[in-house]
Amino acid sequence: MATWSNVPRVMARGFSTSSASQQLVKAPIQLFGTNGRYATALYSAASKQKQLEQVEKDLKDIHGRLKQKGQLMDMLLNPSLKRGQKMEVIASAMAQTKASKLTANLLSLLAENGRLASLEGIAASYFTIMSAHRGEIECEVTTAKPLDGPLQQELEAALKAFVKPGQSIQIKSTVDPTIVGGMIVSIGDKYVDMSTASKIKKYTDLIQAAI
Repeated sequence: MATWSNVPRVMARGFSTSSASQQLVKAPIQLFGTNGRYATALYSAASKQKQLEQVEKDLKDIHGRLKQKGQLMDMLLNPSLKRGQKMEVIASAMAQTKASKLTANLLSLLAENGRLASLEGIAASYFTIMSAHRGEIECEVTTAKPLDGPLQQELEAALKAFVKPGQSIQIKSTVDPTIVGGMIVSIGDKYVDMSTASKIKKYTDLIQAAI
């Protein structure tokens, strides 16, 4: 019986296309939960097969394909459809693509374990691992209104000071008028709230405490 400690190794065997060593390749970032474990095992298998980018492309293509074909997704998530039938549907769909054997094995494994509904979360976790593999650091910047060109460039230059040599920063900008002004920056495990709204709340709390 598989325990949580050896689940990645069990899944790695399911992804494997040969009898090569099943020693896990350590992912550049540690993810938790079932989705993280599946993604980590997939990363290990793809790394050994030198198919990291191919599997990433497969997952993006499959996700888009399922989103476009609502009937196929409904069929795969239909609880009344037997797992064997779902695996046949997957085999038929995969035969129409150029996806790698590892990706096909992932879908078959999810169908066998009744976890096809987790595909999107597993794919997202794999993308996170691949981003770390490439040395990409995700940064979320929230402002009250869109930044103009010069200010955007100045911000990017300042944020690059947080990354190490060989790493690159991937900035995702979001507009939220409720913060009034300033900005909120989240980069890696760091979070800085420089919004006007947070300052107003701070001063409001101080005033109320003094009454």
